[in-house]
Amino acid sequence: MIVKNFKIFSQNVHKNSLIVNTILETQDQFDIIFIQEPPWSEICKVPSSSDCEEESLMGTNHHPNWLSFTRIPSDRSDSPSVIAYINIHLFSLRFLLRKDIINHRVIILISFVNNHVSYFIMNMYSDSFHSALKYLKDTEVNIDNVFLMTGDFNIRDSLWDFVRCGSHWGGSPQMDSEISGLVERPWLQLMCCAVCLPHGRNFG
Repeated sequence: MIVKNFKIFSQNVHKNSLIVNTILETQDQFDIIFIQEPPWSEICKVPSSSDCEEESLMGTNHHPNWLSFTRIPSDRSDSPSVIAYINIHLFSLRFLLRKDIINHRVIILISFVNNHVSYFIMNMYSDSFHSALKYLKDTEVNIDNVFLMTGDFNIRDSLWDFVRCGSHWGGSPQMDSEISGLVERPWLQLMCCAVCLPHGRNFG
């Protein structure tokens, strides 16, 4: 199977399970769905091997038409900030979560094979501390063919949202350094899509 074009949907759902369910039910014309701030809560109770009482099975939304990819947290405070859903019709492209390269709660890196070439896609959520941007700036990885890097960068600026922001975001010298350092990383000088959108809006 060879795919020449991908339709990608990305949205911050602010941990709203109903929004995720609606997206998975209604947006099947897309190939890939990136979610930032997904819900992560108790799905059901399961028998415990170490306790006579049942323990909580934690997770997020699933759908039979979508393959879900996310990092499994070590505890409740480590819940993932990003998740990806791949349309099941792309199953043959062998999508794989690459925790061996990047293992972080605010970033997921996924590889796939198209026309015998391996590519990578990245979904990220940069919180108020800009954790994702700082992690990418400071991390040395050896990958090629990053097809797409997108998500919620949490950077508000009048350049793309004058009504809400009113003026230039005026980042600190340290933050300016983080961003400039990120785009200068050799492994990120490739075909990327760093999307800056008005806060609270989505794109498809």
